[in-house]
Amino acid sequence: MADPHTRRKFLGRGGSLALAYALAGCGIEGTLEKAQKAATPIPQITHPKVPIGDWTFSNWPLYIDKEVLKDFDKRFGGNVKYVEDINDNDEFYGKVRQQLQAGRPIGRDIVTLTDFMAVKWVRNRYVEPLDKKNLPNVTKNLVDNLKSVPYDKKRDYTVPWQSGAVGLGYNPKKTGRELNSAKDLFDPAFKGRVTMLTEAYDSASTALLSMGVNPTEAKIDQILSGIEKIQQAADAGQFRRFTGNDYSTDLAKGNIWVALAYSGDIVQLQSDNPDLKFVYPDEGAMLFTDNMMIPAKAENMYAAETMMNFVYEPEVAATLAIYVNYLSPVKGVQEIVEKTEPEIANNPLIFPPDEIRAKLHPYPALSDNDERTMKEAMAKVTGA
Repeated sequence: MADPHTRRKFLGRGGSLALAYALAGCGIEGTLEKAQKAATPIPQITHPKVPIGDWTFSNWPLYIDKEVLKDFDKRFGGNVKYVEDINDNDEFYGKVRQQLQAGRPIGRDIVTLTDFMAVKWVRNRYVEPLDKKNLPNVTKNLVDNLKSVPYDKKRDYTVPWQSGAVGLGYNPKKTGRELNSAKDLFDPAFKGRVTMLTEAYDSASTALLSMGVNPTEAKIDQILSGIEKIQQAADAGQFRRFTGNDYSTDLAKGNIWVALAYSGDIVQLQSDNPDLKFVYPDEGAMLFTDNMMIPAKAENMYAAETMMNFVYEPEVAATLAIYVNYLSPVKGVQEIVEKTEPEIANNPLIFPPDEIRAKLHPYPALSDNDERTMKEAMAKVTGA
């Protein structure tokens, strides 16, 4: 459904195809080929090349080297208004929801949202389909493990910006041994010295990994079983508390020994406490990706796609990787970074090897009702 048509028109196309097959089965058309030709074609998405004027890019704070923006304006003309107004996925959605539901533009040409929120925008067609003719760098340079996600199989609506992993942050001097499994979060030897994240997608999915379940494909009953495991451990006093990013202070000070943690945080914490380690569990780790999308009714779609294509030039992507210290979605970046920043290039938290990438799992694509059920169950555990 790679076009901006309404759901009603989409159903019309589906009806046309079904009718054509029915006629073919009755012998009226005679052949399957004629039936297929009779089906309504899906139009080609085309966003014509136009002068780039003033346009708006919404992103998270501290998530770009501003020199990239200057270089873009210099090369392509126009003026990008870069707004760091996304601090929380749900909070940002709340600010623009009414406009999206009313079919009005939200005054932004790119928004950068995390997978579970991107699911909602793609499902509800709050985003424009992409003209891939304007995105040759994306087609060529997107890393293999991000070429398809459950909610956007062909990347018709989303382009990955940066990714991060959810794994174990720990201090081996405190734990007394190396950690390598999601089960280590539940080891009674660390009772009262472990923190879990309040975010249900992260904690429930990691619990499922410890149970041998692939979270990406998990159904709501399986997810609830993961939350039940967290509840049982919490009742037994396993967790010191449930946290957001604020686990970092306790981990750095030694108040906790093990944390369900974000890879990018540990990169920063290691500069203050080199004893800290981050491990991708043997069972795999959750991969979160923030995705560039063009909001429905955006006024500057060609400018947005030009920027998406620009940041997929390996040299530009390397500049971003050095600045943000997250996982780049662009092929060939590590080799470029190694020429000037070998320490960054050889950091597996920023450039995980292929065998690690193969074990990184995207979030499940839940319906609104299932997501609500999951979050309500997790809130009962965390006391939120």
